Amino acid sequence: QVQLVESGGGLVQPGGSLRLSCAASGSIFSINAMGWYRQVPGKERELVAHITSGGTTHYADSVKGRFSISRDNAKNTMYLQMNSLKPEDTAVYYCNAHVVSDNTRTGYWGQGTQVTVSS
Repeated sequence: QVQLVESGGGLVQPGGSLRLSCAASGSIFSINAMGWYRQVPGKERELVAHITSGGTTHYADSVKGRFSISRDNAKNTMYLQMNSLKPEDTAVYYCNAHVVSDNTRTGYWGQGTQVTVSS
């Protein structure tokens, strides 16, 4: 079994910064792609940023130049540095990871962490 635990969410003023973390634990041989998604009530979950095991990144247009995704493979941990935050960034942020264990690859989700951007 694998668990993903997000941390780092909270309340921040517009223009501020937050850093989210996602730590994977459990029966892990390796982790392939990882990503951050976000969801607001009444809308579908959307991709924010994605990173491959080799470090190739992809960002949603709405966060390009403001957010930065990274990972520490030795710690099975992924990060999302969020700068110049806007009220429209308010959402529950979820991490996703494709984990290889016991010769199978399975996608896992974290429980989510709330990010609120408000003055």
